[in-house]
Amino acid sequence: MTNPVTQDRRHFEDLAIGEVIHLGRTTVSKEMIITFAREFDPFPFHLDEAAAKASLLGGLASSGWQTGGLSLKMLVDSFLSRVASAGGLGFRDLKWKAPVMVGDTIGGTVTIADLRRSGSHPQWGIVTLDFDIRNQKQKPVMTMRLANLVECRHPEASA
Repeated sequence: MTNPVTQDRRHFEDLAIGEVIHLGRTTVSKEMIITFAREFDPFPFHLDEAAAKASLLGGLASSGWQTGGLSLKMLVDSFLSRVASAGGLGFRDLKWKAPVMVGDTIGGTVTIADLRRSGSHPQWGIVTLDFDIRNQKQKPVMTMRLANLVECRHPEASA
């Protein structure tokens, strides 16, 4: 049975290993960093400019979790909102390579690294996505591997 909510979206069968998704870019402001940090990651180097300047980071820096959240938002905007995605299954190999500072613009690519059908649930496929997030100087700031559950158009096809 076709899901009317996802029928016009890309399904597991429409995806290809090696496909590169361009995420677009977003600029990180002082206000964004402080607002996020107050609620989720209240270290001084995310909240206070003087403390941040004296820290290992040398200035007010985004939380790595904020960088991850911004990257996921860009992925949804550029790709997952057009895919029959049922959500994430988890991530691994998360690495924050360099701090994201006030005024930095981040963006990058996500590459489909693997596709596999679920052995126990034939209506689902699993897509593995490799993130490469960089700042405006093309310096890597974050990498990770994310697994996402995607609806199969033809669950009756062999796994």
